Parts: sequence; structure tokens; C-alpha cells
Amino acid sequence: MTTMKQIAQAAGVSVSSVSLVLNGHDAGRIKPAVAERIRQTARQMGYQPNALARSLRTNKTRMIGFISVQVATTPYAGGMIQGAQDALSELGYMLLTVSGDDATAIESEIRALKRYGVDGFLYSAMSNRVVDIPDSLAEFPLVLVDATDETNRFPSVEPDELRIGYDATTRLVEAGCERIAYIGCTEPMIAQTGRLSGYRQALEDAGRTPNERLICDVLNNGPALQAVEHLFDAEQPDGFFCFNDARAWYVYESAARRGLTIGHDLSVVGVDNHRVFAETLDPELTTIELPHYEMGYWAANKLVSQIEKRPINEDAWPHTTAMMPPLNTPSPVRIHCTLIEKGSVATRRASHSK
Repeated sequence: MTTMKQIAQAAGVSVSSVSLVLNGHDAGRIKPAVAERIRQTARQMGYQPNALARSLRTNKTRMIGFISVQVATTPYAGGMIQGAQDALSELGYMLLTVSGDDATAIESEIRALKRYGVDGFLYSAMSNRVVDIPDSLAEFPLVLVDATDETNRFPSVEPDELRIGYDATTRLVEAGCERIAYIGCTEPMIAQTGRLSGYRQALEDAGRTPNERLICDVLNNGPALQAVEHLFDAEQPDGFFCFNDARAWYVYESAARRGLTIGHDLSVVGVDNHRVFAETLDPELTTIELPHYEMGYWAANKLVSQIEKRPINEDAWPHTTAMMPPLNTPSPVRIHCTLIEKGSVATRRASHSK
């Protein structure tokens, strides 16, 4: 087993310097270049800290609980949990993930995580929404992922929903679309409110007055398809911003029934970059990718900075599809999502002849 003394000898520094760096207490005490040399030497020598000894010495287990409220069964849980796990692994922590569908189940999982002695919690909802934080979590370091609490008491990170609507609609304006429809969601959600506001703002900034007849909020299945088909016939949009990739399918289906070609006669932008829809629709769907990995990664770093009461080296963060904001950004932190160009947006007006 590699020891701190061996690392100190190899790096040409004192054992105390190695201890400060490997225990995360080097900020303001060890020069960054020296600290990085120590970390690199430790990695090359295969250093593995004794987790049990460290937990006894510091009264910390270096374990984090991830509580997902109806998240684990969604297609997006993997990215969010992977982001948190990658960040925590780099910081020397282990992630314990639990899931529950109601308050009773969540409370039971919280008790179980407390028995393991976790140092803090990540708390995530199924989709961006305001959540009620259990009182049993109030005394612990806590960061919310894809959720906010009504009082803004805890740090939180979420997609920038207004920018999603603004960027998607602006892309359609730039493509030359003159009658841009919004296929929204009937459920009262933060995402629906933000994306619709972004849609309206983008049109206004382009010198247009939003037309309420071009806004079609739907839920799913047959009634949703019928509503979109009615919109096609009554208003004849040439561009569609869809609340998510699933709703874009109704536009594709309605267009096909009318002999219209997506990416030529019509332009469509979705949200999610959902693999089933974004990669299988023909042409492939231009979409805005939600930052699930980035939210998990950012939240884990924020939580550790709270637990250890120290700054995190953000320069070491990986390159991600969406740029992660600095950790000192006031909550709620909103991540500007990235538009992924594919084939569903037509070129300028010449492609819109019918």
C-alpha cells in the first residue's frame, strides 16, 4: 500500500503537505502547482486512502445520499446520477441512490441513509418542479437537482426553461418561419411556464406579436394528435416549437398525413434529445438537450463544497454539452441548455414553398 510518506518523497515535499492536499485542505495553504504535483504523484503511485481510518478521524463517512422522487424509472435518471457519481468519485466520495414514489417511502429511505451515516443529500424530482423538503433533511447539507423549494432555502440547479423556449423559437425565426406554433403541455409545470414565456419573448424580440391561436397545449395520445391536426388545418403553421420530443411526434404524424415534409415544408424543434424520438424520427429531430449530467455533476460539487467548507477547483471540471455555472452562482442556478442541430429545421424561405 502506498503511503503519504512515499508520495512526499517522490514529489519532493513534506508529509504534512501531502496530508493537506489529499485530505482536501490545501486551499490557501499549498501553492496550486505543488498541490497538483502531489495529486498527480498520488495517482501515478496508485494511492488509495483508508476510508475507515479517515471516517473515524474526521467523523465523516464520505458517503452521499441521492434521493430521487419518481426519478429512477425515467429515461433521464442515468445521466443525472452518472454526473453526480463522476463528480463524487473525483472528490473521494461514494454515492448511495434511493428512490420513492410518495412521502412515506421517501421518509423510510432517508432513515436508511442516515443509518449509513451519509454526510449530505442530493434531492431530485421527476421533472423540474417546486418540492416540499422533508423536515428530516433540514439539519443536513442538501442540494436540490432539477427542483427548487418554495423558500429557496437550499441550493438548487435546474434547466433554464425560459432560455429553452427562447432559443428554440429564435432558431425557427432564423429559419424564416412566419407562423410559429407552440405545442405545449397542459400540466402546470415550471417547464411549461418557462418555455411558453421564452416562446413569447423570442417572437416579441423578433418584432412579432404572439398569436394565441398558434399555441396548442396537449397531454398525450389520441386527443393530443387530434388537437395538433386541427391546428395544422386551422392555422397552417410553418414552424413548430414542441414542449418535448414526444410531442414533436404529433407534428411529424400530422405532416405525413397531409403530404408535408419535415425539414422542407415545415420546421420542428423539440426538447430533451430523447434517444427514442430524437434519433429515430426521420428526418432526425433538432432538439434542445436537457443538462441532466451537468445538473448532477454541479450539484455534487456544490454539496461537497458545503460539507468541507472549502472551494472546489472548477478548472478541473470536464467539458460538457452545456456549460456549468460557477458554484457561487445564486440559487436557483439555471443551466443554459444546448440546441442540437439535426435535420428537422428547413433552410431559409426558399425551402418553405408548398
